[in-house]
Amino acid sequence: MPLPAAPTILLADDHSIVRAGLREALESQPGWTICGEASNGRDAIRLAGELGPDVMILDISMPDLSGVIVAREVRKLKTQTELLIFTMHDSEQLVREVFGAGARGFVLKSASTDHIIAAVASLLNHKPYFCPGITDAVLRGYLSPGVHGLSELIEGAETLTTRELLIVQLLAESRSNKVIASMLDISVKTVESHRGNIMRKLGAHSLADIVRYAIRNKLIEA
Repeated sequence: MPLPAAPTILLADDHSIVRAGLREALESQPGWTICGEASNGRDAIRLAGELGPDVMILDISMPDLSGVIVAREVRKLKTQTELLIFTMHDSEQLVREVFGAGARGFVLKSASTDHIIAAVASLLNHKPYFCPGITDAVLRGYLSPGVHGLSELIEGAETLTTRELLIVQLLAESRSNKVIASMLDISVKTVESHRGNIMRKLGAHSLADIVRYAIRNKLIEA
């Protein structure tokens, strides 16, 4: 696949100073353009659909919807957009989850600007990029044939669906079943069914277990 003549990049991070730094670094590259900026998960999905950028740089800890959910929803748009995760969080489980959601690049915020530029250049060539902070174990799992998501990487684990991840986030934010049902335009009974499936998949025994999972996987801030 040929390189785009004028590569476009969408920035999705809730910190304006981070977006400004990324814009300055990336637009210093000949022909590269920042086509849009999002400060929350919902706007990130909307702009990805409207703008169809070549690369989307996405933080994990986003307001409204987490980066994992955003990545999954962007993949459903059937665009050619490559997803680059740019975050301060580097837990092995989180890395595996975002790769399973469709991201093909991962750079820590502690990395140098050179890594960001190299990552975008790699993704523009439709090649994966991992900064040095990624563990060998994660790379082996990600690069193994037939491995696509967290459920195949962790024995006995089951991946939550995008809807279930969203409900985990809302439950962890202390939303009641009734409020969640209203927000998602579904019945309380459906919420209860999702909640039961979530607890089964996670091996959770209480809401506190769900909250701990949400914090550990950066669906909410601790």
